[in-house]
Amino acid sequence: MPFRTTIAGSLPKPAWLAEPERIFPNWRLEGPHLAEAQRDATRIAVGEQVRAGVDVVTDGEQARSHFVHGFAERLGGVDAQKRQKRGIRGDRYEALCPTVTGEIRRNVPVHLDDVRFARTLTSGALKLTIPGPMTLVDTVVDEAYGSRRELGFAFARAIAAEIAELIDAGIDVVQLDEPAFNVYFDEIEAWGIAALDLAFALADCTKAVHVCYGYGIPANVEWKNNLGERWDQYALVLPALARSCVDEISIELAGSRVPPDVLALAGDKTVAVGVIDVASNAVETPGDVAATIALARQYLPDERIVCSTNCGMAPMPRDIAYAKLRSLADGALLASVGL
Repeated sequence: MPFRTTIAGSLPKPAWLAEPERIFPNWRLEGPHLAEAQRDATRIAVGEQVRAGVDVVTDGEQARSHFVHGFAERLGGVDAQKRQKRGIRGDRYEALCPTVTGEIRRNVPVHLDDVRFARTLTSGALKLTIPGPMTLVDTVVDEAYGSRRELGFAFARAIAAEIAELIDAGIDVVQLDEPAFNVYFDEIEAWGIAALDLAFALADCTKAVHVCYGYGIPANVEWKNNLGERWDQYALVLPALARSCVDEISIELAGSRVPPDVLALAGDKTVAVGVIDVASNAVETPGDVAATIALARQYLPDERIVCSTNCGMAPMPRDIAYAKLRSLADGALLASVGL
């Protein structure tokens, strides 16, 4: 059976849509012109994945400025105009974050129109990414709840309501992005898994969670360089996720110091293995991708392996990202046929 392929979520935005190669870009346009440009960029993002041969495509997150803020700032109780600087991901780096000033409410759909439009672009499997509860908590300034746990459960309830409508719109896979799980290990056990399960409570689709070491930006690269020769964070994360309701766990592997034996800790979950390194502009050959898949096969049966990217590719040059899509699909095919 051929190995299935997908991407973690984002693709680079065209320079005519937003500032290129940035994780917090400013839009080039406004109003209806911006909406039209976002749809055009989504056409390109979906088209490039389909052309490369990726099986489960995303909208490339072309209609949101940032993978967290694009969701958080559409919720009631979040003041998008009141941005404050704070350290995130264990103070790995600082970011200007929106402020929670009241009760978290999902007053209107957030990504429903994005899914409806992307659904018109492909008859194949479609995935949408949403920031998970803990990562949302870690990327806002809280002036209302005073408890990361309670704020996390409030975000989880909003996510659950969002997912229910996305399923009606034809989504096949919903992935919650939880890079914060690789930082706050005590909180994973204390409330993180419970919040994740609550967020997926109404999800009649494939339920995925993505936990990685972050975009290929300088702050993350520096952090990873200081983690030592063996990155054992997944040894703490995967057993907890194995007890959750998720169907699929997306993790980083290619070009990293993640020991592949941690894959055995994922229980009976499907694992979307990162076979494309997003921290490097070097384009993998299909052979490189097949070699990473071979590592994963030592610890997982073929039917529980999905081939993916380590993380989103939003900050990358577009030509590099698109070339990596082709290597992803070609490498998965090479591993499937065993040439």
